[in-house]
Amino acid sequence: MRAARLIKMVLLLQSRPTMTAAELARELEVSERTVTRDAQALSEAGVPVYADRGRAGGYRLVGGYRTRLTGLARGEAEALFLSGVPGALREMGLEDAASAARLKVSAALLPSLRDAPRTAAQRFHLDAPAWFQEPQTPALLPVVADAVWDDRRVRARYRRGEGEVTRELEPYGLVLKAGVWYLCARAVDAGAFRTYRIDRFVAVEAPEGLDGRFERDEAFDLPGFWGEQAERFARSILRAEVVVRLSATGVRRLLYAVDPVAARDALTAAREADAEGRVTVTLRVESEEVAHTQLTALGPEAEVLSPATLRLRFAEDALRLARLYGA
Repeated sequence: MRAARLIKMVLLLQSRPTMTAAELARELEVSERTVTRDAQALSEAGVPVYADRGRAGGYRLVGGYRTRLTGLARGEAEALFLSGVPGALREMGLEDAASAARLKVSAALLPSLRDAPRTAAQRFHLDAPAWFQEPQTPALLPVVADAVWDDRRVRARYRRGEGEVTRELEPYGLVLKAGVWYLCARAVDAGAFRTYRIDRFVAVEAPEGLDGRFERDEAFDLPGFWGEQAERFARSILRAEVVVRLSATGVRRLLYAVDPVAARDALTAAREADAEGRVTVTLRVESEEVAHTQLTALGPEAEVLSPATLRLRFAEDALRLARLYGA
């Protein structure tokens, strides 16, 4: 435990010119007294840690000291090379930078770990786009990505409905969902965080100079925000309800046939199974047409009780199937 903490302390000091004892204690989750002892231990081990006294003092490494990545275990080294998504990096215009970084990390590894990039690549590959869709990279993605990395405001014009809208945005983060790129940004005029599909951007302008930068809200959590937005969107399009009676097999297959959020909600509020072992659920759906398509996949494992128009459609389907198969 202490060895790992000492390595982390050296890496922290490599990444910043100076760190106070309080900052190191917070990052390492130890007391300031422990930081003092660890600094002394590193100094005795030959790592040039220097302590500046006074109110503006702190700890720093002398002479541009750099450590090689000798503290990585094999699993850690292999996981490091799984962190990149080659296609996404290429689309954002970061492929060259990522390649250079991987080469530098590889050169810093112990000889016994030099094969980590190859072994990781042969065991894991991420293919982000969904099936049966031709992935297309939005032309303005590199410009948006640069603004995200530089914390730079942008003036974006994008398609909304039949027209176009212009907004000044503070771009916080990018999300790649099933081959589609989204920007999570704060709309300056509204002061609220919103999500935008980048392929709907018509033009993006990023002003140069310090005036174009914005101060990030450090409390913003990109994964958390995206998760909330995705679930809210899924719920917003479910505007109709159907009542369905499911067999035990139908209950198991429901999550794969309809929207997962709607399926979870329906099963959570489901009534107890009847004498035949079937469970009646109220399921939120996008429309009757979509419900017909989705529930058809469950076949005889699902019986639609309402609305009557949807039940009639399934009854007609059943008659047509009976005629086709000669029952």
